[in-house]
Amino acid sequence: MAVRGRHRRYQPNRINRASLTVTAGGAGMALPLTVAGTAGAADVDTWNKVAACESGNNWSINTGNGYFGGLQFKQSTWEAYGGTAYASRADRAAKDQQIAVAEKVLDAQGPGAWPACGPKAGLARGGGSPDVTPARAPSKPERSKRDVRDVKPEVTPQSAAGTAEMYTVVHGDTLSGIADERRVRGGWQQLYDANRRVIGADPDLITPGQRLSVHGQTAGRQKAPAQQRPESRTADRKAAERKAAERRAAEKRAAERKAAEKQAEQKAAAQKEREKQREKRPQTSAPQAKNAAPRASAPGAVAPVAASPSTPYRAAGGSWSKGYHTGVDFPVSTGTSVKAVAAGRVVSAGWGGSYGYQVVIRHGDGKYSQYGHLSALSVKAGQQVGAGQRIARSGSTGNSTGPHLHFEVRTGPGFGSDIDPLAYLRARGVRI
Repeated sequence: MAVRGRHRRYQPNRINRASLTVTAGGAGMALPLTVAGTAGAADVDTWNKVAACESGNNWSINTGNGYFGGLQFKQSTWEAYGGTAYASRADRAAKDQQIAVAEKVLDAQGPGAWPACGPKAGLARGGGSPDVTPARAPSKPERSKRDVRDVKPEVTPQSAAGTAEMYTVVHGDTLSGIADERRVRGGWQQLYDANRRVIGADPDLITPGQRLSVHGQTAGRQKAPAQQRPESRTADRKAAERKAAERRAAEKRAAERKAAEKQAEQKAAAQKEREKQREKRPQTSAPQAKNAAPRASAPGAVAPVAASPSTPYRAAGGSWSKGYHTGVDFPVSTGTSVKAVAAGRVVSAGWGGSYGYQVVIRHGDGKYSQYGHLSALSVKAGQQVGAGQRIARSGSTGNSTGPHLHFEVRTGPGFGSDIDPLAYLRARGVRI
């Protein structure tokens, strides 16, 4: 029996949605936390309404879509407007702390930072003050300052030229990996000892952009205090080795998971190719008589899958950005064949954000059909398809709580122009 599921609230394009980031020379640069002009403010009740629309009032939500907390902050916005003074991410901060950061975003960007939910909740500049006094995290600011200080330019200063061979840390690097690659004598322990001032107290915490000496001594290198006891140094070394071993084990497990996923994808591709070859084989039915009537053409419309619908069109609820379900769900297991409901041209086939992998088809009557949360695609953009032709396989990608097909019919190619999909099919003779 197929697992019953539905997709989570669709998140439309968030170009202006609490995602302001300014770059200079390719590097991120935090914006000032005060902006001249009329201050933006909103009372707590208004922020509660925004959170109810954005996240169902779940202030610690993290669905994996790149937005965090009750007000769905993008990470770059959280950092640019001082959120890391409270917590590393918005979903780890308290409600009053999230509101304090949101006030700064509202002041700088206006209610358009929450394009769907801001106006709906009555969010506007110049509203009542939320009257919150969030507590700041006691230990984070010092670490943040060290991170900024450690990210140095790519060019080695002339004062250090010729005295050290430098290496710039990139994402995914580890001290042991750098030491092995650059053949550092003494291994990662010597590398850490030579760069202790840059790295800090934790050898496992290195950040992209740090400049490490991999040969000789760096300027200002600090040696370990002479009075440190041998047994203390041995304990530190053992602790560092244990952490390194744990890290390597975690990397190995991640590599094994990736290999298993790749193997599963290869099996699915092979199965797909076998089915494709079977479909190409000639039929064994008896040949038609010379003057027999031509075969009937393909049907005008068909159902996308052989299943009864579950979550209906326009089901109300705060889980959807429009306040209701914009399509209809069919509970089918992962891998079920999904068919084009009518002939047309594929205008989109790929990742669709909260819809996961999706296919959008424009039909001859000017309407568009959309198929979401797919696990595999069988068509590409620009391809002509016929009614009943398989275009994909169902799955649970994107914002989905279980395997199912989300089916929509629209008057235009984009989100927001939906019509009743079952009425559209029934008008064309499809019995569902």
